[in-house]
Amino acid sequence: MNFEKSMAIMPNEQYHTAKKISKFKSCAMRFVYLITFVALGYDVWSEIINPSETWGTYDGVVYSFWAGYALLMGLGIRYPLKMLPLLLLQLSYKSIWLLGIYLPLSLSGRLDEGVEGFLTPFLIAVPLDVIAIPWKYTYENYIKRLFWVK
Repeated sequence: MNFEKSMAIMPNEQYHTAKKISKFKSCAMRFVYLITFVALGYDVWSEIINPSETWGTYDGVVYSFWAGYALLMGLGIRYPLKMLPLLLLQLSYKSIWLLGIYLPLSLSGRLDEGVEGFLTPFLIAVPLDVIAIPWKYTYENYIKRLFWVK
């Protein structure tokens, strides 16, 4: 069976993914979506279903956001390019946290257990996002169009 015929029997998203980004990037994106869906989803939904403590307003908002985010990451397993903005969001908020929250607290010697608990997952996620994100596709479909670059 030739390539075009094999693509004809694939669902549209898989066909377009195969044509626009490499198989490695597609698999890497799906891996990040899956890990986030499972790990974050398990932690967040466990806490929502059986809270370990009484939440304040912001705690409820944060857990609700993460629960929705984890569910959407599940969609990324099936539709990696359509859910690419989630990877960009993840990369940006985790990078901002590392540089804007963790680094100043670390330099001033004011780290606590709560802050340190986020460090390892964030240090793992940022490089994975950098590797998984198809940067050429991102430039062509987001950055270039945003700034009307020819």
